[in-house]
Amino acid sequence: MNFSSLSTLDSQDLRCSLSERAKQIEITLDKLLPKTKGGEATLVEAMRYAVLGGGKRLRGYLVTEVASLFNVDIKKSLFVGASVEMLHAYSLIHDDLPAMDDDNLRRGKPSAHIQFGEAIAILAGDALQTKAFEILSMEDVEENAQKRIELVKSLAEASGAIGMVGGQVIDIEGENRHLTLPEILNLHAMKTGRLICYAAEAGAILGGASPDMRNRIISYGRDLGTAFQIADDVLDATASAEELGKTVGKDSAAGKSTFVTLLGIEDARKEAKRLIEKAKRHLNFFDENANNLRALAEYVITRKN
Repeated sequence: MNFSSLSTLDSQDLRCSLSERAKQIEITLDKLLPKTKGGEATLVEAMRYAVLGGGKRLRGYLVTEVASLFNVDIKKSLFVGASVEMLHAYSLIHDDLPAMDDDNLRRGKPSAHIQFGEAIAILAGDALQTKAFEILSMEDVEENAQKRIELVKSLAEASGAIGMVGGQVIDIEGENRHLTLPEILNLHAMKTGRLICYAAEAGAILGGASPDMRNRIISYGRDLGTAFQIADDVLDATASAEELGKTVGKDSAAGKSTFVTLLGIEDARKEAKRLIEKAKRHLNFFDENANNLRALAEYVITRKN
């Protein structure tokens, strides 16, 4: 069977699958972060504000969809999907702070530090990060302690100094300096790609995938993550704030090098398409069972926000 192109039906199936899974992840997040009347009530409110009621849930969807390839109980993968969404939300809170990207708008509403003040926003981000790891330690996620340890280790690597946070530092230090294409690829492989790659790998870890299958999934996640960032750069240069739900043109204003500044819009789109075709080839082993993941790859570079 030729999986190089996807039908309209595949796209429709993906939209339905994304929508249904997003609802399930939202319900799981709501249960994991219940409202409280204690002294930490404001903190919990800020955490819920940042993580609930918005976003594509791409990372959470990746966890659950990859896990489904290995017949993992959906309740388990939803916990892990919620965990990675919490860690992603923490990163967005901190990204928006005045000391970082200084952005007042996120997902079409005021950023957390605008809504709650900088101190509470920072602490809400900290608490979401630690909650993400707490969830991964729960036996409800996985009875096998070794798998839980693998999930924790992989997320720590993806989100720390050799992953997302390290990429953010490279991004900050790259302002008003011309970066080469290899430097930009490394930056975004760390800042954006590592967490997306982790989300895919987490599903394989839950499923007890063989080293070969796990490597295929990791390769898919790596190429998907880079294509996602290229598409983000294109949207930042072509879409409106209303369409994106966040401020546009920030990177250009900060003097940052992007895929668009180096390649131009059309060549950036071509590179994203090349990476998506490569990502889909990594899934050939899984036959039609991976059609939603193939459709997700196409969605990543055709989305409007």
